[in-house]
Amino acid sequence: MVMLLFLVLLKLIPANCLDFVQGRIVGGYTPSPNSIKYIVSLQSSNGQHFCGGSLVHKSWVLTAAHCNIGMDQMMVVAGDYTLGAYEGTEQYSKPLLLNLHPQYNRSTNNADILLIQLSAPIELNRYVSLAPLPKQNAGLLAGRVCQVSGWGSISHSGGLTPLTLRTVKLPIVSTSKCNSSNSFSGNITTNMICAGSSTGGKDACKGDSGGPLVCDGRVYGLVSWGNGCGDSRFPGVYTAVSRFRRWIDQTIYNPYSQCLKSAGLFSRED
Repeated sequence: MVMLLFLVLLKLIPANCLDFVQGRIVGGYTPSPNSIKYIVSLQSSNGQHFCGGSLVHKSWVLTAAHCNIGMDQMMVVAGDYTLGAYEGTEQYSKPLLLNLHPQYNRSTNNADILLIQLSAPIELNRYVSLAPLPKQNAGLLAGRVCQVSGWGSISHSGGLTPLTLRTVKLPIVSTSKCNSSNSFSGNITTNMICAGSSTGGKDACKGDSGGPLVCDGRVYGLVSWGNGCGDSRFPGVYTAVSRFRRWIDQTIYNPYSQCLKSAGLFSRED
C-alpha cells in the first residue's frame, strides 16, 4: 500500500521536477524538531521539495548550482521540519537573484555551488539560525565524522521520500581513495570532498542535493553527486565549501557588485 501511494505521488510530480534531482538520506535518523536550524527546503512553484540549502545570511541561501531551475520556479522555506504540514515555524521567501559560480561545469559537476539572494529576509529566531562556514581552503582529515541532513530519498534505489527531515553521520573519505580506479577514477576535483561509510548503507540521496554536510559545526560540503545511494565503493560527493569561502563573502558583502546587479548590469541569473 505504501509503495502504491508512492507511485501515485510520483506520477503527480512534473517531469521537470524529476530531471534536475541530481544529488543523491539513506541509513539515517530523524533529528529533534527544528534542531538543525540553518537548513532550508527549496520547493518548486507547486510546493514540491527538490533540493536542500543552508541559510548563511538572513538574505542569502547557499546550495548546489545544479539545483537552479530558474528563480520564477523556486520558493525558499526556512524553519521547516515536516514537509506538507503547517507547523507555524516556517518562513517563505522568493529568490531575488541567483548567483551561479562562474566556474560551474554541468558535465563534470565542478564548482557546483549557488548563492540565492532572497526577496525578503528571513527572521532569525528559536527555529531558524545561520550556518557557520569554514575559512578559505580549510581542510578535513580522512575519517573525520560529519553530518549530512535533508528531505531526500531514504532508500538505496532513490525512492521513498520522507516528509520529515532526516540526518546521518558519515566519515570523510580521502580524495586519493575516492579518485581510485575502484571508485570515481579521477573524477574528483580539488573543489570536491567525499564522505561515506566503508560498509555502505549510509548516504545522501535524491532530493538531498544542495543540503549541508556539517563538520565541527560548520558547513564544509554541499550534496552534489554520486553513483547510486549508500554504495560502499562510491561515497557521496560534496562541493567543498571552503574552496569558495572568498567568493561567498565577496558575493554577499561586496556593495559594488550589489549596486551593479540592482542597476541591471549583471544578469539576474548569472
